[in-house]
Amino acid sequence: MTCLGTRAAAPAIAAAEGTTGLTAAYERCRALHARFGRSYYLATLLLPAWKRRHVHALYGFARYADEIVDSFTMDGDRAGALDALEARVAAALAGERSDDPVLPAFAHTVRSFGIGRGEVAAFLRSMRADLTVTRYATYDDLLGYMEGSAAVIGTMMLPVLEPLPGMEAAAREPARQLGLAFQLTNFLRDVAEDLARGRVYLPGADLDRFGVTEAALRGPRTPPEARRLLAFEAGRARDHYARALEGIPLLTPSSRPCVRAAYELYGGILAEIERGGYEVLARRARVPRRRRLAIFTRHLVAARAAGRRERRVTVEVP
Repeated sequence: MTCLGTRAAAPAIAAAEGTTGLTAAYERCRALHARFGRSYYLATLLLPAWKRRHVHALYGFARYADEIVDSFTMDGDRAGALDALEARVAAALAGERSDDPVLPAFAHTVRSFGIGRGEVAAFLRSMRADLTVTRYATYDDLLGYMEGSAAVIGTMMLPVLEPLPGMEAAAREPARQLGLAFQLTNFLRDVAEDLARGRVYLPGADLDRFGVTEAALRGPRTPPEARRLLAFEAGRARDHYARALEGIPLLTPSSRPCVRAAYELYGGILAEIERGGYEVLARRARVPRRRRLAIFTRHLVAARAAGRRERRVTVEVP
């Protein structure tokens, strides 16, 4: 499960089959993002259009891979499907023509921004781990998984979001931390859904510390000991959010409203979990639509102003 969520994307991906070309691939990624990443998609609308499509491409690729390991409906050899995807990714990144519905846009974005191939490989390793690893003994073990499923999502997005000149290195760790914060928020929200897939992303050492059995996580309601565990893990998520916040001023102004909005939208999910007393088994925490729109509107003025300032930049011709 990536930090981008867990819902199956098969219908949206299948709709693109038979449609080839770079423009079509970018549109397919946008459609995937709009359908399955609604909060983050809303935040991306605050970006300049030229940046937006590259964020969609990275999201679309991550969702595409996530579908192989997370779908409730996919039949057949998941490991083989992931092998085939890795081969297509390698070919696309090497410049080979692809009729895949998503990869042309992803490969174009990776090459355009010099995104590290090691980050792509780390992401795919975490996707492969989901095929065989279903429990994590300690938080450090979980962080090892999250490095590929979440932290590298942040660092892959970073060149698209444009750190200020000279701030590239300083911005990397906050980008990692934001990915980790989003991922851990998903884990807390999706305990029941993950368990239905046979996975527990709450560290075993923490389950033992709070006296929580896996049977207690099967609901229908969240028992007191599990609520105390979730409150502890929410504190960890808050630490990741706090460490990510310092990275926003390091980005070019036209990217800041988007990242601030995403920060508040995902942080809002965590706040809903807390507000609901950590009852995550009986209901799924969501930020109300009115609040999502209020967050978007609050950052829209800053986004438009930053975009206008960038468009006014002039280039002197000798």
